[in-house]
Amino acid sequence: MKLITKYHGAVEYNKEDVIVFKKGLPGFESLKKFILVPFEDNNLFSILVSVEDMEVGIPVVSPFGVDESYEFKLSNEKINELSVNSPEDILVLNTVTLNSNVENITINMKAPIVVNIKEKIGEQIILDNEKYKIKEPFFKEESSC
Repeated sequence: MKLITKYHGAVEYNKEDVIVFKKGLPGFESLKKFILVPFEDNNLFSILVSVEDMEVGIPVVSPFGVDESYEFKLSNEKINELSVNSPEDILVLNTVTLNSNVENITINMKAPIVVNIKEKIGEQIILDNEKYKIKEPFFKEESSC
């Protein structure tokens, strides 16, 4: 299948590539079906593109490149809702707010998007952990010792 997106042109995908968000995503509750598309010329970022509204694309990134110690526990209810059988079934992504000034790029560590890559279902969850912020700087300054 082919999707003509507003910002990324024509994107080829298969039915099996579609990730279903039963509850939608915050701000896009009416949109349930997305595909994950690599960001052009950049292996850090991907775009979660709606197959229902070609103008909607959400920049995402793996949180582990920003914080290797990033972790959270899914409730048994979420594990059941997402049909998770093992940790290997899970892909964790976090939304990114892009900015022309790279120092102002932020990542939402407070609300990861959890995808069961085998079942192709996902949900954005909000963590009850003060350690993680909604607007965490993506590029942290190196401290000199």
